[in-house]
Amino acid sequence: MPFVSLENVRKSYGARTRTLEDVGFDVADGDFVTLLGPSGCGKSTLLKLMSGLSPLSGGTIRIGGMTPVEAREITSFIFQDATLLPWRTVQANIALALEFEGLARSEQPARIAEVLKLVGLEAVSGYYPRQLSGGMKMRVSIARALVTTPRLLLMDEPFGALDEITRNYLNEEILRLKGEQRWTAVFVTHSVPEAVFLSNRILVMRSAPGGIAREISVPFGFPRTPALRRDPDYLRTVAEVSEALAVAN
Repeated sequence: MPFVSLENVRKSYGARTRTLEDVGFDVADGDFVTLLGPSGCGKSTLLKLMSGLSPLSGGTIRIGGMTPVEAREITSFIFQDATLLPWRTVQANIALALEFEGLARSEQPARIAEVLKLVGLEAVSGYYPRQLSGGMKMRVSIARALVTTPRLLLMDEPFGALDEITRNYLNEEILRLKGEQRWTAVFVTHSVPEAVFLSNRILVMRSAPGGIAREISVPFGFPRTPALRRDPDYLRTVAEVSEALAVAN
C-alpha cells in the first residue's frame, strides 16, 4: 500500500475558480517526490490539502491510512518563509513545535539539543532571528519541522529566496537529513535543477486547473553528492524535465 494516496482530488474557490481538478498520485514510504509547474497551477494548494490546512472540494487523500487531519501528528510542513517568532531564540522557536505537540517541558531540552546538532546550529541556540542569515533561519525552520520526528515532510519552496550557494548547500543538507531520519518528502519548487538533484520522482503539473501532466523517474540513487550536478546524465535529465514542463504548459 502507498504511504500517501491522492484520488480524484479537486479544489475550488467559489463556483468559478477551479484550482485543482482530478489530481491523483501515490507516494511510497521513503520517496522524495517533487511537484513542478508554473505559478498558479496548485502546487502549494496540494501541500495545504495534504497537511489538512485546507479542506478538499472533492476526492480523497490518505496518509498512512488516515485523513490529513488525523495524520497531523506524523506530518510536518516547511513553508516558503522561515516564519520564526522574532521574540524567541533559536532554541525557543524550535521548542514551539514541541509545545504544540504537548510534550512535557522536562523532555523538550534533549529533543531540541539533538535536532540542533543535526542541523549544525548548536553554537547559535541562544540567538534571535535578527542575528541570523537567511540560510541559518531556514535551517531553524527545518529543525523545528524535524524535532517532532515526522514520517511525512511537506516543503513549499523553502529555498527559493536564497542565493545559489546557500540553496545548493541546503539541498545537500536536506538529503543528508532524510538519509538519517528516513522520512517521506513531498517538495514544491520552480527550479528544475533542484527538482532533479533532490527527487527520485518528479510530477510535472499543468496550468490551472492544475493536474498531473507527466511523471518522470530520476535515474540516480542515493546518497547524492555535489559532483552529480556536473554529470552529463544529470544535465540530460534536467533538459528532459524542462522539455516536459514546456510541453505541459
